Amino acid sequence: METVPDSTSAGLPAVPTARPATAADPVAAGGPPAVHRVSAPRSLRGLLGVDPKAPARAEIPNDRKLLQRRISRMVHKAAIDFDMLADGDRVMVCMSGGKDSYALLHFLQQTQARSPIRFEIIAVHLAQGHPGFPLDKLEDYLKACGSPYHIEHYDTYTVVKEMLQPGKTTCSLCSRLRRGILYDTAKRLGCNKVALGHHRDDILATLMLNLFFCGQLKAMPAKLRADDGYNTVIRPLAYVPESWIVAFKEFEGWPVIPCSLCSQQPDQKRTQMEQLLAEIDRTWPGSLPSALHAVQNLHPRFLLDRAQWDFDAVPASATGDADEDAFE
Repeated sequence: METVPDSTSAGLPAVPTARPATAADPVAAGGPPAVHRVSAPRSLRGLLGVDPKAPARAEIPNDRKLLQRRISRMVHKAAIDFDMLADGDRVMVCMSGGKDSYALLHFLQQTQARSPIRFEIIAVHLAQGHPGFPLDKLEDYLKACGSPYHIEHYDTYTVVKEMLQPGKTTCSLCSRLRRGILYDTAKRLGCNKVALGHHRDDILATLMLNLFFCGQLKAMPAKLRADDGYNTVIRPLAYVPESWIVAFKEFEGWPVIPCSLCSQQPDQKRTQMEQLLAEIDRTWPGSLPSALHAVQNLHPRFLLDRAQWDFDAVPASATGDADEDAFE
């Protein structure tokens, strides 16, 4: 059975060796340091000045059936690894109209058709009152998708625009409002699982946002009991690279509908983190699978969280992590 590609560490640039003192080297000869002007790098490769040997990126199949089979295996593996689905579940699949939500519904239906357990799917769209949103286009798709569907109407668009000052990021407030409405809808429809369409790259972008702007090591869990104590959130696309979803979307021709709020905010930090991840992936093709593996492979002894590791009580003979694994 094919699984998610193994993570492999990229090669590290060599450490420069010391140079002998020469007349042309004023620092080594004891003179004042020379001033060097460095132009702005155009990429990470330019920034680092290295071209490391990188592991090969998993090629996206150009055959629809093969691509579908491989994504299905990723979804199946995530469902098993995180115990996402159980016999008798009623799963609310959140359909925003974006490519990820179409992929979520499609591949959960694939899982439903082949799984030895029996679970129900109901596709739910929250109509948020966005001006010009082609609801009829999405509803036509849902009518033909083969699963029951429900459309919940709640004008969050007006609420967000009224509550936030111009220029402020809308996504945080919008997502909180949407989450609360969807949780209430799930209860009302008798659903015990809420499926969201976040993929591998969403998880890594969230990790970077929390690392650089929130001061915490935190990403998106593949399975989470919601704060209301009732709903369980699952992310079946957790192992799937976004580029694979984009490729499959081209085969399917889904009627993708962009968010009219998000599209007005080109400079939001999440977009910048996504662009940085894309640049890292271009420079080191095997780095993103490695990053996803990292959030499943914690070593508290090599972090600085005193709540997770008792640095005073640990004996010198403690084992489990090799010192040479922590690069200095």
